[in-house]
Amino acid sequence: MTTRRPCPPAPGPLEDYAQRFDPLLSSLAQRRSLRDYLQGLLLPRDRNKTLTALADAEPITGAQHREVQRLQWFVSESTWDHQAVNQQRIGLLQADPATAPHAQGVLVIDDTGDRKAGRHTAHVARQYLGSVGKTDNGIVCVSSLWADGRCYWPAHAVPYTPASRLAKGKRDPGFRTKPQLAAALVTAAQQAKIPFRAVVADCFYGDNPGFVEALGRAGVAFVLALKARKGTWAPAEAHTPVEAARELGWGGPGRPGPWRRVTRRFRDGHTQTWWAADAVLGGWGPQGPHRLVVATTDPERLPKLTTWYLLCNLARPTGRRAQQAQLAEIVAMYGLRNWVEQGYKQVKDELGWADFQVRSDRAIRRHWTLVCCAFSFCWHAGQASAARAGPAPPAATQASPSAADQAAARGAQQRLDPDGLHRAGGRGGVVAQGAASGARLAGPVGVAWALLARMVDGPAAPAVAAGA
Repeated sequence: MTTRRPCPPAPGPLEDYAQRFDPLLSSLAQRRSLRDYLQGLLLPRDRNKTLTALADAEPITGAQHREVQRLQWFVSESTWDHQAVNQQRIGLLQADPATAPHAQGVLVIDDTGDRKAGRHTAHVARQYLGSVGKTDNGIVCVSSLWADGRCYWPAHAVPYTPASRLAKGKRDPGFRTKPQLAAALVTAAQQAKIPFRAVVADCFYGDNPGFVEALGRAGVAFVLALKARKGTWAPAEAHTPVEAARELGWGGPGRPGPWRRVTRRFRDGHTQTWWAADAVLGGWGPQGPHRLVVATTDPERLPKLTTWYLLCNLARPTGRRAQQAQLAEIVAMYGLRNWVEQGYKQVKDELGWADFQVRSDRAIRRHWTLVCCAFSFCWHAGQASAARAGPAPPAATQASPSAADQAAARGAQQRLDPDGLHRAGGRGGVVAQGAASGARLAGPVGVAWALLARMVDGPAAPAVAAGA
């Protein structure tokens, strides 16, 4: 067997991470391009992370530079399996005690869209884009994310192809709705042996009967949001979730009736009192296969922003204390759904999720896989640094960079570039310049910032630069 030629190493801890994928890459050019692509994604952003930015070339005049063309070939034409790379990434997360999934976590399903011009790029068409809140020309991705109270990471992602892109529209054999794609992602997570307590999703999926039925056939527990005004036929007075909630009654904290006090505990130390109860609407009720759980901060007014109407299929226990504990669990599980919003913010704002300059379906999927690898690397490196430095102090808000963090960033930059020859954001920069200090919230804000801040302050040799 021919001995593999050595690959130029990536900076700092990125090399150890990249080596885990080397068996899946058949050539030196692929292994080198993997390192360069991940390094480019992780560098602090000074412009969109297009291929020229990843190769640190000029935006227009550098498009034909050989390093840019090498990355273009790697993501578009080179022979490697992005699904195998993604499975290896998940395997590394599963093997790390700090990020290993367990049966008390949740699998969050969601979709996100980004603007893209033209029609020559696969899956791009006029469609609703959640990132801009309206219909526009762009691409939509349906994704799954595993989460618990300590960490979160993307599992799988697939592009949604609008009916307008298919020859026979919605009757085309290749057409799949977003809920159908989401159901397939749940199956993919099961096949990847990712354990979870329940599937969690917003009202777009909770209001879709096909998705609910698919989860039921698969025997998967779920906690899905419903629209407050979702109409349902019922012989009684209540025909919407909000009407069912008002029928529960409320006599105040001293006489809560069917409402149960739920205390939400956040990782920054603060707590918040909510109230939760089983409501009855149509065939949904505490004794049926599907339950309507209402959770709110104010049962009297049911404020829009802090009231959840949740459809779940968890069997209701018989004891009063057990019922209260399960209601608290249901509220906690749906609260984890916000991690997906933070994940989207980080992969888009810092890791270039939508900055790809490729057109084919395979190239887009490869780019997304590499972005997920870059995101997962932040967890690996951050947890390794945290293990050396000890636990970070909790913070109540997403803080501005502290003086200590700024000094650590400057020190790391000086170690990498003592003469100050390289511009900020160039190759050989610093991990997480300006990361927040110790921001570790129970909510999704600030987690990756804290992880990358530890990488800046770590004593290891030069690290890959990243922002989160």
